[in-house]
Amino acid sequence: MSGASIAGAGWLQDADLQRLLAALNAGGDEARIAGGAVRNALLGQAVADVDIATTTTPEETIRRAKAAGFKVVPTGIEHGTVTVIAGGAGHEVTTLRADVETDGRRARVVFGRDWKADAERRDFTINALYAEADGTIVDFVGGLADLESRTLRFIGDAETRIREDYLRILRFFRFFAWYGSGRPDAEGLKACARLKDGLDQLSAERVWAELKKLLAARDPSRTLLWMRQAGVLTKALPESEKWGMDAIHGLVAAERDLGWEVDPMLRLEAVVPPDAERVRVLAERLKLSNAEAERLRSWARAPKLKPDCAESDLGKTLYRAGRQPIVDRLRLSLASARSRAVENDGALVEAGGYSRLLKFAEKWTTPTFPLKGADLQALGMPAGPDMGKLLKRLEEEWVESGFGLDSGALLERAAAGLP
Repeated sequence: MSGASIAGAGWLQDADLQRLLAALNAGGDEARIAGGAVRNALLGQAVADVDIATTTTPEETIRRAKAAGFKVVPTGIEHGTVTVIAGGAGHEVTTLRADVETDGRRARVVFGRDWKADAERRDFTINALYAEADGTIVDFVGGLADLESRTLRFIGDAETRIREDYLRILRFFRFFAWYGSGRPDAEGLKACARLKDGLDQLSAERVWAELKKLLAARDPSRTLLWMRQAGVLTKALPESEKWGMDAIHGLVAAERDLGWEVDPMLRLEAVVPPDAERVRVLAERLKLSNAEAERLRSWARAPKLKPDCAESDLGKTLYRAGRQPIVDRLRLSLASARSRAVENDGALVEAGGYSRLLKFAEKWTTPTFPLKGADLQALGMPAGPDMGKLLKRLEEEWVESGFGLDSGALLERAAAGLP
């Protein structure tokens, strides 16, 4: 990547972005695109956010941006960051800085004008690249060479970087999953293993956010194995301990071969046991959203299906357990059978069965029970617990009939059961 440039990146030509950079570059000051946008542009990957580093103080950044006609939001002004809305996009603009005090979670910073010092306070070499307004790359830490070789490396001493913020342990593995190849950097891996207890200092929200981003990588399976070897996976996700990791390899292969969308929650289910109590603890500890926690719990409670299950029986199970947990179970079962089918003809038959069931489940729509309490009241039954019990019994008979009993037949049964 010698002589590297991102001049051809479409987003860099945006008139509002260029006008903002020009305003910040005036009067002897300097502003450059920083971090992930530069990294991804060099790799030809999508760029979601364009962040800017500048020598202007936060107050001067605000003054210049407003003078250029932009809206400014002081999102993290105490750390030197403001958000400038340019052309409908929000750009985080951060004054060059150096950490003067850290506690493993937060840093006290001083603002400066030294680009090399600003680069050296960042986490990994591939995240410390800058680009001028014309696309010229500025590299103080060897990030270009590491990007070319797909090496994820801490800037400077790995332990020092980690002690500044223990989240960098998880970020090391997350960025390796997304951008690394081969074996992880040995010094970085050793430092993560030595300092893994520092993860206890982090909030659950930060840990889960990193794990979810890691699980969203194209193929996190090798990374998860390295995390387990370093003791980091057990620390961050103790539910995965003593549970096989083979399922994640099969799931990634199935996603690739069958065109499934990457699903971090399904991948999480591939590396933890379907134990309702353990996933409940997991969801509470990591403070998963209500929807995420319910998905995990429902999956753990759902029955494991056999590949020769009749579609009529599957419909009943889908109604009782819910569609999502059964689809999750079937996808994991299919992925497992496919990975074993290479050497096992029986597994090939299993895969065929699970594929059939999965197609049925994915197209299945929940039927509506055709009876309501008002229907029973019309027969003279008062509202109350007895009505609830009767409705529940009738619903179960309806399910067992393959959802074939209509409201008339159900009302006949209800009338026969009334005192």
